[in-house]
Amino acid sequence: MSDHYDTLISAETCLQRCAAPDWRVIDCRYDLQEHDWGLRAYHESHIPGAHYADLAHDLSSPPGADTGRHPLPDWQAFADRLSRWGVHTDHQVVVYDQGSGAFAARLWWLLRAVGHRRVAVLNGGWAAWQAAGGAGSDRQPARHARPVTLSPGTGWVTTEQVERNLQTGEFLLVDARSGERFRGQREPIDPVAGHIPGAVNFPFEQNLAADGRFLPSDALRELWAERLGASHPGAVVHMCGSGVTACHNLLAMEVSGLTGSRLYVGSWSEWLRDAGHPVATGDA
Repeated sequence: MSDHYDTLISAETCLQRCAAPDWRVIDCRYDLQEHDWGLRAYHESHIPGAHYADLAHDLSSPPGADTGRHPLPDWQAFADRLSRWGVHTDHQVVVYDQGSGAFAARLWWLLRAVGHRRVAVLNGGWAAWQAAGGAGSDRQPARHARPVTLSPGTGWVTTEQVERNLQTGEFLLVDARSGERFRGQREPIDPVAGHIPGAVNFPFEQNLAADGRFLPSDALRELWAERLGASHPGAVVHMCGSGVTACHNLLAMEVSGLTGSRLYVGSWSEWLRDAGHPVATGDA
């Protein structure tokens, strides 16, 4: 068996290994429309030993006047949270959500951004765990916290860089939102519909098979190679509404072996903070 996992892990493997003393499991279940649903679900039942990570409070900072809906967390606060979860540099971390990985991928990306490579998303999430016969628990885990020191985070671009990219074309911007939102036909969350000029669309759900698990790596590579065209993976930047589901696309590229892409954390909700920013509609 592999010594560590850094993209995806199956429920079957997690069942065999996640109780090991050097493994940590984090529950990231969340609902963008019902923000406390994930915490309620966690208290009802979760993978034994798992801690809970709240998207808004643990994996983001409060939004500001010039930010998107889910800015990066304060790094010291994030380090303190990792300490309380008992996560340290030599630990294998497994993150999961209700199924698709759309929220778990945010924590996967954050940990990688600060240099923790031993982190994997549970493929199929809580649903896959249950289907594999995994037990649930309502007990709160106890950890003996030790101080955690994080390296400076990397792997993202700013709105200023996206502004310059409109002229330079330095990178390809890939938008993970639905086709309807990207084309400007419907916008259920943000005040303006459409997309950043020059961006292309790859809804994150396309990374998944019918059972909610990621497609095999060769299938993902074929899909992404077609979408990226001549663009090198290192010249790809992912975005969405607020920098959350974009991490799903980044993870899918890593699974497929197309490594080195980055995240536009602010994404569409931050782009719209400046009324002077151009907005495009239609297909791309």
